[in-house]
Amino acid sequence: MKKTSKPQLNRSRINRPANLPIKVIQYGEGNFIRAFVDYIIDKLNNEADFNAGVAVIQPRAGGIVRKLDAQDGLFHVFMKGISNGKEREEKKLISCIQQCIDPYKDYEAHLKLGEEEELQFIFSNTTEAGIAFDASDTFSGHPHKSFPAKVTALLYRRYEYYKGDPEKGLTIIPCELLPENAERLKEIVLQYAGLWDLEADFMNWINTSNHFLNTLVDRIVPGYPKDEITHYQNELEFEDTMLVSSEVFLLWVIEARKALNAKIPFDQIDENILLVEDLKPYRTRKVRILNGAHTVMVPFSILFGNQTVKQSVDHEFTGAFIKKAILEEINPTLPLPQEELELFSEEVLDRFRNPFIKHQLSSIALNSITKFKVRVLPSLVAYHTLKNELPLRLTFAFACLIRFYKGEWNGATLPLNDTEDYVSFMNEVWESKDYHEISNRVLSHEAFWDTDLTRIPKLTEYIAFALESLDEKGVQSGYTQYLKRFQ
Repeated sequence: MKKTSKPQLNRSRINRPANLPIKVIQYGEGNFIRAFVDYIIDKLNNEADFNAGVAVIQPRAGGIVRKLDAQDGLFHVFMKGISNGKEREEKKLISCIQQCIDPYKDYEAHLKLGEEEELQFIFSNTTEAGIAFDASDTFSGHPHKSFPAKVTALLYRRYEYYKGDPEKGLTIIPCELLPENAERLKEIVLQYAGLWDLEADFMNWINTSNHFLNTLVDRIVPGYPKDEITHYQNELEFEDTMLVSSEVFLLWVIEARKALNAKIPFDQIDENILLVEDLKPYRTRKVRILNGAHTVMVPFSILFGNQTVKQSVDHEFTGAFIKKAILEEINPTLPLPQEELELFSEEVLDRFRNPFIKHQLSSIALNSITKFKVRVLPSLVAYHTLKNELPLRLTFAFACLIRFYKGEWNGATLPLNDTEDYVSFMNEVWESKDYHEISNRVLSHEAFWDTDLTRIPKLTEYIAFALESLDEKGVQSGYTQYLKRFQ
């Protein structure tokens, strides 16, 4: 990074004293959690009198908490994106972090946080690999390596210090991108309690006095904008080595009763935070709409000639195809109010149009067959079950996926990126010149789909005709010919 002549950001220079009570322990100092959780806590402090200080714990050795500490926990979030169809830019100074602790240098400082009188919450973002059990972590073996072991040790310190007071339990809200992330964390905490022979009363306190809440988080956070750092630093009075960039959009779904608002006044700020009884439909919504739309567009749009997600949704032909696939073929299969799904879909399309994020289609082409199976195929199957007919766009996108795996298009090499067994099978399939045979072999390959897709009536025929149309006429004219045949 190019050094500037500006003095470094810290509290003495901006008059932001570190005097908030520690209500939150945060495991993780990375870009996402700071642009997501700390952004929300700071907004709660400023707009809803939450009055919460955050103590940040570095979850892994070799982290960057020292850099955050050098700025007294201060940093800026630069948000750029599309909101309600309009470009929006905003920057916020985040000042809720009061302490920064490296447990690999001072583990007692980490444990002592368990004694904080006003402590109520634990948040985390330690990557999906962070919520894992490591049997080599012993009770007295400090510092503990795994994040759940650290949590167990801290909770045990609190349990002992407050003599098992049920009022001193914590609300634990992990933000790792795992299904049932809180349930998994709780399971491992209890596993450590058993491994370490901690008393049954402690396990009972974990079960009855602490609340582990499953979450779904969604915000694109590219992170430290090194390629544009001069532009960002020019907007600041002081040098900020921990600034982070993100999109405007934010979604936080928490599996909790509305009573959580009494502890955290989420309802008093204007952010997309949902407290729900069951977040599974929202996880399904994100996977099927946002991730599904990505997967639908990649082979289809690359074959058409686009390079980025933004190009794909902005183009008259490809954009209309993607939008109709979402609104007319994916949304009707989801168990949520259609009005809510349409609003979410428009937000997704706005995010895809974000001029500040150049999302290359080639960068999301990795493992496209597996992604299609998880993200798109359930919508295709559900649509057929619901309407007793095939969704034309999802089916055409399926054909584009199969054609993409031939590896070349109009004499150019395609950005195919998959495991050797997937690629070699598709190479063998494409040795045939018979489109019906190609369609039949791919659809019946249960190793890809966990089922024989030729059992879906007419799917083999639709895919075969689409493949032939693609090769004869290209994407746009081939799609027109396909619609004339089956619409």
